[in-house]
Amino acid sequence: AKQSDLLHLDVMDNIFVPNKTFSLAESEKIIKESPLPVDAHLMIANPDVDAAKYAKFGAKSVTVHFEALKNIERCIEEIHSAGSRVGIALKPNTPFSDISNLLNEIDMVLIMTVEPGFGGQSFMANMMDKVREARTEIDRHKFKDIWLQVDGGISLETISTAFEAGADTFAGQIPLILKMNSNNSMMEKGNDTNQAVTATIKDAIRLGCSAIGFTIYPSSNQS
Repeated sequence: AKQSDLLHLDVMDNIFVPNKTFSLAESEKIIKESPLPVDAHLMIANPDVDAAKYAKFGAKSVTVHFEALKNIERCIEEIHSAGSRVGIALKPNTPFSDISNLLNEIDMVLIMTVEPGFGGQSFMANMMDKVREARTEIDRHKFKDIWLQVDGGISLETISTAFEAGADTFAGQIPLILKMNSNNSMMEKGNDTNQAVTATIKDAIRLGCSAIGFTIYPSSNQS
């Protein structure tokens, strides 16, 4: 935790993506108890209804998928009004041009470098053209406060590639198991891949990235 800027919370509902992670109630506990600011990435079917709730729980940043939104301007306004930064995420097949007109309203662009839904997928290097396009537009309009995040397949090998394309914020999978103990508080356990994770962080720091967040997933045997 001392080496990460954010806790990247992947929320999946098994509707928008074919996987399920944390419920609204579980997410609230995580956000309120996390020692790090939470970057909530909502891969859910109805963000128009639920997104602002994550902001009200205290998430530093709430990211919603463009593909799932029905009223994007209203959702952005509600998240901002609740006190959080707003991110808009794009699946690999969604062009950046679909949200380029929203740059003056949002705080982060998230470009997926895997298909959302499961960890462990290979980094999609062909998404770097989209990252470059986004970086060009952000810089052209001098939106200095917008983060450009990539999520999916981030490792020691791929973080440099994404940074060179223009990304400055990275969501990488962390080897953590998150459980709720008998008091409904958080417990974290690491494994022997921590050395590789630390190396990835050091590489990000060396490159001068804005932030790196670590993704958590629920334990398969929660108690």
